[in-house]
Amino acid sequence: MTYPLQTCCSFNRKATCTGAWESTLTNTLSPGDKIIVPCLGQFAVIWINLMKRLNFDVDVIESEWGEGVNLDILLQKLQADRSHAVKAVCVVHNETSTGVTNDLGLVRKSLDEAGHPALLLVDGVSSVGAIDFRMDEWRVDVALTGSQKALSLPTGLGIVCASPKALEACKHVKSTRGYFDWREYLECYKAGTYWPYTPSVQMLYGLRASLDLILKVEGLENIIARHLRLAEATREAVKAWGLTVSAKKPEWDSAVVTGVVVPPWLDSNDVIKIAWKKYNLSLGVGLGKVAGKLFRIGHLGYMNELQLLGALAGVELSLKDVGYPVVLGSGVAAAQGCLSKQTPLIASRL
Repeated sequence: MTYPLQTCCSFNRKATCTGAWESTLTNTLSPGDKIIVPCLGQFAVIWINLMKRLNFDVDVIESEWGEGVNLDILLQKLQADRSHAVKAVCVVHNETSTGVTNDLGLVRKSLDEAGHPALLLVDGVSSVGAIDFRMDEWRVDVALTGSQKALSLPTGLGIVCASPKALEACKHVKSTRGYFDWREYLECYKAGTYWPYTPSVQMLYGLRASLDLILKVEGLENIIARHLRLAEATREAVKAWGLTVSAKKPEWDSAVVTGVVVPPWLDSNDVIKIAWKKYNLSLGVGLGKVAGKLFRIGHLGYMNELQLLGALAGVELSLKDVGYPVVLGSGVAAAQGCLSKQTPLIASRL
């Protein structure tokens, strides 16, 4: 996994990830600029709505929720744009509403095959720090994330990483910018003061501690492997329950969240409510088009094998309580079988 250390500039702001989205769009694009964006889940929908409110010309590639980016249509659109009217391709790397991860390497391949100069802007909110992310190799122009996901901090810090190409675009675009104006931050960087406004100092201390845990204690590669391991164990549990995951193909399976599709006769909100009210277990609701059709099990951030097994046990109890014919212990046992084979010894305790 490669992260940009020499070839980009990072901006940290008091904001949620929605603020990071707005920062990215307004600093790299002008009103009326054309954007291609795949829509395959609720967070893509929210991003698209923001683009429209900011007066960009949004060309949406619709996909069935549970699928990844339709790369054939993306390539066709890029090849057809001979005048290079499209200024950016915006992709949600990991769509948490459906438990789908997109292959950014193939998105970059589509841009290169079409010989298209559009910026590649990536929502890495739930992927950066947990899923393989190669900003330099995939030539991502802007990657954004937030403090509350893989960094395991409270919500409130929007993090934006911009390539030299994106920083050059920032000098010329015409979007109205205020609090999120990158130019003011860059001037402060040059002056050695770093922030034009009062920073969230406590969040920055927390970020420093989080990065130390990631880079110096567990190690980034080990963290990525842990997320893959927990995700596979969760999918084995879902299979043992006789249910299916929401990702339509294995190559789209997310390493950080698993969407569990319930039978048509069952409302997934009932599972979520009983889990919370009876077992103090917080499951993710189905959002947008999949509301009531699935619930989501998160395995993201500072989480280990035993925590996951406890959560899976709580899901089984909740399914039993709402009338689903689950065999108690079946999913937990399936996950245990997966984890016992794959979990390594803790490096710091060797």
